[in-house]
Amino acid sequence: MKLYLKILGISTLCSIITLLLFSRINKEDKTDYQTKFISDSVSEFSINNVTQRNIGTSSLPDLTFAASKTIDAVVHVKNTSIVEESDSWALQFFYGDDSKKKVGTGSGVIISPDGYIITNYHVIENSSEVIVTTNNNKEYEAEIIGFDEVTDIAVLKIDSDINLNYIFFGDSDSTLIGEWVLAVGNPYNLNSTVTAGIVSSKSRDLNEYDQKNQSFIQTDAAVNFGNSGGALVNIQGELIGINTLIQSMTGGYVGYSFAVPSNTVRKIYEDIIEYGDVQKGLLGVRGVALKSSYSRQLNINETEGFYIDEIEDGFGAGSAGLIKGDIIKSVDGFKINKFSDLSGYLSSKRPGDKVEVNYVRDGKLKTAIVTLKKSSN
Repeated sequence: MKLYLKILGISTLCSIITLLLFSRINKEDKTDYQTKFISDSVSEFSINNVTQRNIGTSSLPDLTFAASKTIDAVVHVKNTSIVEESDSWALQFFYGDDSKKKVGTGSGVIISPDGYIITNYHVIENSSEVIVTTNNNKEYEAEIIGFDEVTDIAVLKIDSDINLNYIFFGDSDSTLIGEWVLAVGNPYNLNSTVTAGIVSSKSRDLNEYDQKNQSFIQTDAAVNFGNSGGALVNIQGELIGINTLIQSMTGGYVGYSFAVPSNTVRKIYEDIIEYGDVQKGLLGVRGVALKSSYSRQLNINETEGFYIDEIEDGFGAGSAGLIKGDIIKSVDGFKINKFSDLSGYLSSKRPGDKVEVNYVRDGKLKTAIVTLKKSSN
């Protein structure tokens, strides 16, 4: 009996010592893990041989630089206009009543120190007077230099005795889906409002049957009435789009907003300044973006790309050897999955520009250099 009690006592003592040692080791391990997690924005650790990944808040981008760089270059635009009709989408989006004399508000982006401003055409449509208010509350009467109804872009000019803050153009073609962006504008007359989101999609056409050749950047940054004509910028504070519209059943923001890409905007601005109107470089093809249903009807295996159904006479595509039945896969390395990809990319080109077209014919990938031409209409 004594021997049994002695063995039991020794076993109990060993167990207590083991528990104390394990507790100390476990405490040290926890301290090391917490230190690593706090010091690293992204840390990895293993539980049951499965690697887990924690993302700390410090991995999110700092958007304050982009906001501070752009907020003074986005202006409030007030339009007093005389309208004959109130059933256009622009008026419904912008005004909301049917009186003949209307005062509407929107936003604009200063893109040069001498006062050139980009806004939406529907912001200044039918205007009898346009007043621009800068972020320091100075008012200027603006001159309408030109506009393009198709892309909904207008160019204004104000005269100032000082150099104005302005935003540099970024390259919208290099913008990536998932990239952080800021929308800067004046929703509901709340001047200098900044919201953040990501690029949700590119080359978005809201109605592929309306012949408007839309090719928007889609974001989830909050945009509301009054944001029209405002800036969409990347985290470097570069202009990558002009916020233009929302798609909503309620009339307010529900998670989808759309911007005209900056490469299109820049080209329109430069055309208006240099030529007085928009110079559109055309490929000279008609057709349809491939889908599974179209591919079955055409009895082809390809399900991506732009199927050429007609070559227009007198344009570069025919001169370069493209024919009906060819499937355009890319232009200058820019992948073509739908018509808005093609029209969006070409909207930044002018007559006389040359583009490299990769296309499929009889299952083989071919290349042609096409010179864009201006429509004779």
